[in-house]
Amino acid sequence: MSEQPFIPPAKPVIEEVDIEAAVRVLRSGMVVQGPEVKAFEDEFCEVTGSAHCVAVNSGTSALQLGLIALGIGPGDEVIVPSFTFAASANAIKLVGAEPVFVDIEAGSFCLDPAAVRAAIGPKTAAIMPVHLYGHPADMTAINEIAKAHNLLVLEDAAQAHGAAIDGKPVGGLGDAGAFSFYPTKNMHSLEGGMVSTNSAETARTIRLLRNQGMEQRYANEIVGVNMRLTDVAAAIGRSQLTRLGAWTERRRQIAARFDAEITSVVTPPVAPGARHVYHQYTVRVLADRDGFQERLTAAGIGNAVYYPTPVHRLKPYLLDGAADPRWVLPETEKAAAEVVSIPVHPSLTDAEVDRIIAAVNAAGTQA
Repeated sequence: MSEQPFIPPAKPVIEEVDIEAAVRVLRSGMVVQGPEVKAFEDEFCEVTGSAHCVAVNSGTSALQLGLIALGIGPGDEVIVPSFTFAASANAIKLVGAEPVFVDIEAGSFCLDPAAVRAAIGPKTAAIMPVHLYGHPADMTAINEIAKAHNLLVLEDAAQAHGAAIDGKPVGGLGDAGAFSFYPTKNMHSLEGGMVSTNSAETARTIRLLRNQGMEQRYANEIVGVNMRLTDVAAAIGRSQLTRLGAWTERRRQIAARFDAEITSVVTPPVAPGARHVYHQYTVRVLADRDGFQERLTAAGIGNAVYYPTPVHRLKPYLLDGAADPRWVLPETEKAAAEVVSIPVHPSLTDAEVDRIIAAVNAAGTQA
């Protein structure tokens, strides 16, 4: 094992200013669904470029309530990638709809528009592109397909705070977007989520849904749930948001060095016009991935595979104990067998970046 300090694959940031923000709200006595939540929502609209943002208690809740507010439910099908975190498909199932898994582009790891087009059927109601690892999906093509077939679009932007296409931020490109503020994301609120939309009606429906179906106490308008964000979490989110821009630029700076200096494995391309925010820096290892990871770990470099098992092969989505034969996803299977994510978090020093590059090149050369 390396005698140098271990570099973790991800490193959540909680600084004194975040702690002070939480303590300030705790001392105020107004800790749930108060002014901090409203301020966080307003400020996050600057990230998404959307007219409205509604804070909820997790990224999964953001997806689920986004689908419900858009009218997706039993009898509907939603096109979604299988190469993603299970929450994307879980949210579809939780509202009573069915996920239709389609393949990804080899470069971006995001939905392949041609595969989307081929998967549309009579029950298709929506498309859920996932901006995986911080790279935006091809929203221009996806929106063109959606418009041609009268489909809704819910962006899963859980990993893509500040990502953009031709200068237009994700989260404001579809009918709604969903973000996560889990501790390992590009910014966090300890736990939380946000739904972004340009529709005032959709935003109001989500506000009702997250709070037992009411805006005014005891004046329930629809059946809702408790998926509120606390003011403590919102205060931490607001504090983190002030540093998101600098953190993103640091991630992009580190990624640029990786692009230029890593030579032993396949580095991730960026599509023309796309702004990648590098929630993960994910390489492809074409031979002996297990050995590559072992050598990296021995050198003190944290690494991880996101996601080793495509969603369509997870237990809840199997058909009679096996993968549903409808889902033939060669690029998805290839990615799941090849990807490894290496540290790209903004806490890395230049010396640590040097170590990562050297270790990756050495580990890949030995494969």
